[in-house]
Amino acid sequence: MELDFVARVIASIPPDPRLEVPPGDDAAVIRPPAGRRTVVTVDMLMDGVDFRLGSDCTPLQVGHKALAVSLSDLAAMAARPEVAVAAVALPRHQGDEIGRGVLDGMLALAARHGITLAGGDTNAWDGPLVVSITALGSVPPGAAWRRDGAHAGDLLVVSGACGGSLLGRHLAVTPRIDEALAVAAAFEVHAAIDVSDGLSLDLSRMMLASGTGAILDLAAVPIHPDAVIMAARDADRLAPLDHALGDGEDFELLLAMPAAEALRLAAAPVAGTRFTVIGEVTSGSGLSVRQADGTTAALAPRGYEHAFDG
Repeated sequence: MELDFVARVIASIPPDPRLEVPPGDDAAVIRPPAGRRTVVTVDMLMDGVDFRLGSDCTPLQVGHKALAVSLSDLAAMAARPEVAVAAVALPRHQGDEIGRGVLDGMLALAARHGITLAGGDTNAWDGPLVVSITALGSVPPGAAWRRDGAHAGDLLVVSGACGGSLLGRHLAVTPRIDEALAVAAAFEVHAAIDVSDGLSLDLSRMMLASGTGAILDLAAVPIHPDAVIMAARDADRLAPLDHALGDGEDFELLLAMPAAEALRLAAAPVAGTRFTVIGEVTSGSGLSVRQADGTTAALAPRGYEHAFDG
């Protein structure tokens, strides 16, 4: 029953000095870090859209992913994670077991990144599992990364490698929190976004917000080995590069930086992750690609977008 489940949830959350009123009341009262600004993000994940609960996707993995994608948003703002609240719609059938697994997945990732769960809400219904996470982070005043600060002449830098996430990385999301905080402390960044819906699509969003265009050097785009595997299986005959540009769910950082800073960042791994220069910001608008021989062509952004009528 719900009361028993909520009692177990509350008992599972360790005390934290950031919570003046802990979980279990009508609302939590949070002590914001002194001299810092609060960053808020929310994500909702649904069975059948963002994951498919079953033998290849456990409730534990869902809980991990649900919190991880919100932490990825905080990373894209160079925010330190602080507090999260969770709202969960549990299926009536096996809802208790599913809920426990989701909670365990959240708590493990929360402990890894020093974030506390401040509470939330649970419902039971005849529909599929739905999880919504609201995460709060903090940054020094004026220090949050934004999408709209790219300048013509900046270089574009991406963490890790892209493509083929549906082979399993879409569940085992690694939010680039450590990398973002380390970069923010040591490098100048003009604009940032996390690659959630596709490298080319999210790049187009950053360029639109900045009022700029971009050229991608195709030979420089880091392609994940999973993209190569998916290309070999792909009935549509997409190349590994196509997967890297459009698959999404990579949750890597995409940064626009002054050229000297970008080259310095790409010279050595940060927090164990390699950053790669993949292109440059241009005046005007739109995306282009540059081949190894120097020829260029327009690029239509591609990635995942939720579709609905009306």
